[in-house]
Amino acid sequence: MNNTELLKKYINANDLINVKKMLIEEPSLIEGSHLFAAAKCGHFEIVKYLVEYSRISLNEKDDHGRDVLHYCALSGNAGLWDYLISKCGMSPFTGDDKRITAWEIADQNGSTDICLYMNERYGDISDYYKNPVRTGMFPDPSIVRVGDDYYMVNSSFIFFPCIPVSHSTDLIHWEIIGHAITDPGYACIDDLEGGRGYWAPDISYYEGRFYITATLRYNDDPPVYRRQIVVSSDKPEGPYSKPAYIEEDGIDPSIFNDDDGRRYMLLNRGARILELDKSGTKQISPASLLMYGDMKRAPEGPHLYKKDGYYYLILAEGGTGTGHRVTAFRSKTLKGDYEKCPYNPIMRQDDPLAPLQRCGHGDMVETPDGRWYMVYLCGRMLEGKYSILGRETALDPVTWTKDGWPVVNGLEGPSVLQKKPYPQMDVTGADITSCDYGNKDGDLHDEAELKPGIPTGFVTPRTYNASDISYSVCNMPGEKTGYGLLPGTCGYDLLIRPSRYDLSQTACRSVVLRRQTAFKFEVSVTIPVPDDMAEGEEIGLTGYYDENTYCVYALTLKSDVKRLCVKEHIGDTDMSFLLDVIEDGVKSGGENSMHKIRIEMKTDGLIRDMYLNGRKIYTLENVYYLCDEGLSRGKRFTGAMIGVYATGRFEENENIRREFKAFCYKDISEKE
Repeated sequence: MNNTELLKKYINANDLINVKKMLIEEPSLIEGSHLFAAAKCGHFEIVKYLVEYSRISLNEKDDHGRDVLHYCALSGNAGLWDYLISKCGMSPFTGDDKRITAWEIADQNGSTDICLYMNERYGDISDYYKNPVRTGMFPDPSIVRVGDDYYMVNSSFIFFPCIPVSHSTDLIHWEIIGHAITDPGYACIDDLEGGRGYWAPDISYYEGRFYITATLRYNDDPPVYRRQIVVSSDKPEGPYSKPAYIEEDGIDPSIFNDDDGRRYMLLNRGARILELDKSGTKQISPASLLMYGDMKRAPEGPHLYKKDGYYYLILAEGGTGTGHRVTAFRSKTLKGDYEKCPYNPIMRQDDPLAPLQRCGHGDMVETPDGRWYMVYLCGRMLEGKYSILGRETALDPVTWTKDGWPVVNGLEGPSVLQKKPYPQMDVTGADITSCDYGNKDGDLHDEAELKPGIPTGFVTPRTYNASDISYSVCNMPGEKTGYGLLPGTCGYDLLIRPSRYDLSQTACRSVVLRRQTAFKFEVSVTIPVPDDMAEGEEIGLTGYYDENTYCVYALTLKSDVKRLCVKEHIGDTDMSFLLDVIEDGVKSGGENSMHKIRIEMKTDGLIRDMYLNGRKIYTLENVYYLCDEGLSRGKRFTGAMIGVYATGRFEENENIRREFKAFCYKDISEKE
């Protein structure tokens, strides 16, 4: 046994005398595992000695991002817990790499004394929420309150319908209620490369109407790279007006309505301001610079607020990576000289090992009782480098300092566990309902439950024809709440007209997707095997980022044989693996029933297992490419999607539809 192991043996035995003796003779022996072992055993005096006399530092974390308080939670020692919090400043709200906090470990472990301590000091754990509040690809949030209701918009890029509008009454639970652009004739995204399209929208309210503005980012074809769009509606869910265009270059527009009724648009770089007419659709003054920024790198996302005689300006700076942040400025006059906040950045992640990274691009909102909150984007990283879920939306409280500056979460960076804004509200789920635009070509199918379009929360890359896709909600077991079925328990039947174009082509319109919202999930669908498949046709599941990177698990026809296949498309590289042969003679149900197969994709991090009728048949070991960092090509700002597709029919004017039954997605808890 070497000295390191011997020291751990003495620690586990609560032998403080020999622990002191060894560390006096060889101080460099101490390491994080020794501190964690003492805390896990609840050996108060040994922990106290290590903290106050050894060379150990309290910023030590294990391979899963857990600190000494996480280990103390397993001991149940409330005295040690109090010492680490009160004297050492350890936080029970710090999350590990799965966003599990020390308090949650104590609660799950049944550490009664620690839970009583926390209840007395912080209240009940059920009164807290976890960040991010919107998981999956919900970047660049903007928020507005009207009465007791909150509305939020997020970037949608080339996905259709464009710019989701979400509603909440408690700032934590959100549901998509509509979109800013639902008419494919207004979208203008069909020729755009992945990652372009609608960037950084803003939502505001003025004289009974909701206004949404965003940047429409084109391909890099001069002379026009960007335009600003403005739409409005008297209902938050829409329908919204035909987009009006503001021909001012820049990105990240927001609309500010001043007390005198005059209206303005802000744009980057930094914060430039221009005046709009009363309709909010026409520019009536040239743009001028209010403030370039504090960090002086990639200043964007400007928002203006008026409070206590000041105009407050916040910016996103540092780029969308790990240097992202929010900075603040103020002025007594709208176009005066803006002074920078002495506490800048008012939001940023300083800990490179924390579970929430690349935090920035915020927007603030005031509650009816005068409290303030900020929504902002963040990213969770797999293996410390892959933001598979895209940029998500987080929420933290804003407080105002005595000298009148806003700071987010006490300048402690993004929180993992945070007090609910409305703990008295019992909001437990979000509605999974349907939202579609009308079928201009009439009904496709006789079944009354089929509707043209796609379900709420689902998207297609670029627009689609309403006559090519239809769906219905199918009856699948799920926990019902006052808000409908819980997310992940609702199934859908879809009919999709196969495209002649492959998923790697921007012209492909036969893929229906939803956001991947957890690192670990299961998705399944039943496919009735058609007897009229064409050579090379594919019908199946896809893990999709954009036309440059995706994987598929599908039924295909190769040399007149129906088989399952797995493909990976990464940039210019394609890898294909042929799997099981599907026998036409095998039928489910009665003599005249169609042969059906149930395929599943189960994901844990970067690993994806493929199943056929409950039997695992293939594994993709590393789907690293389904994220911003997975390939260096074009604009990569989105996130992983999962869905169904049908491709490979080359005949013109075919009235063929491929059927997908009981498509179901389910997140698996990080605790499981």
